[in-house]
Amino acid sequence: MFRGTKVTQTQLLNRQIMRDKNEMEAKPVVPLKHHGRWVAAILILVIAAGLVVSMVTNPRFHWSVVAQYLFDDSILSGLMATVWLTLGAMAIGMVLGTLLALMRMSKNPVLNSIAFAYLWAFRGTPLLVQLIFWFNLSALYPEITLGFPIGPNLGVFDANQFITVYVAALLGLGLNEGAYMSEIVRAGLNSVPNGQREAAEALGMSGGRVMMKIILPQAMRIIIPPTGNQLIGMLKTTSLVSVIALQELLYSAQLIYTANFQTIPLLIVASIWYLLLTSVLSVLQHYVERYFARSEHSSLAASTEAKPEDETLRSA
Repeated sequence: MFRGTKVTQTQLLNRQIMRDKNEMEAKPVVPLKHHGRWVAAILILVIAAGLVVSMVTNPRFHWSVVAQYLFDDSILSGLMATVWLTLGAMAIGMVLGTLLALMRMSKNPVLNSIAFAYLWAFRGTPLLVQLIFWFNLSALYPEITLGFPIGPNLGVFDANQFITVYVAALLGLGLNEGAYMSEIVRAGLNSVPNGQREAAEALGMSGGRVMMKIILPQAMRIIIPPTGNQLIGMLKTTSLVSVIALQELLYSAQLIYTANFQTIPLLIVASIWYLLLTSVLSVLQHYVERYFARSEHSSLAASTEAKPEDETLRSA
């Protein structure tokens, strides 16, 4: 008798739940009206349209001068110097940053201390100071000697001939970037659980193979986004090398407007090329991030497909 009453109460409760559910589904869904969002969007569009109209109609922008120098040989030469300087400095920074990250993660106190001191020095001083320092390195070392403290020398170089403006710019930008890339790489490597390294080593894989096959592919999902931001930042940071008279994009524009006094139009020319290059790099970053995120999406899809089977097993 008690069992029959319990079943009846359960059935009544289920019926009540179904009635409430049907009533909720029968009610029309009324979307929320966000009036504030539309007002803000209209205000922003009006302000943006006003700025565009002002830029187009203001004769002081001298758009004819912008069009005249946009593809000038001097500007394009400076643009190529900016691109090569960006790629070279980032290559140095990524290689050096990876080595420093491995040194920071090492259990050897000497390697760990050297990496920490490097980061302390290069992140603690302004990049502009470092560029000027490398450009004037010959004041400290007129001759650069390669060799050992005690033993034969491998060669002696004249610092004035060896440390050119390009070498000074690459050293300043690349060595500074290595300090920041070190923390990015270290964060990516630390994001991989230690259990995966231990499991791979238990299978007999060497340390180098574990790093290349197991750790790095997973760490790249964490490393790629900030590295892309650093690359875009490096593109704009190359403008600092104008203080050591390296003719990159901004310095090329400065040389022209120093002669014709068209400062604003030439700055607009440089800004257009910077915006174009950063847009290209942003698109490339998007596709690289999507490439390295494939494994994560595959694992999520596999776990989603496995859920119905698990529920069937539980019900059985």
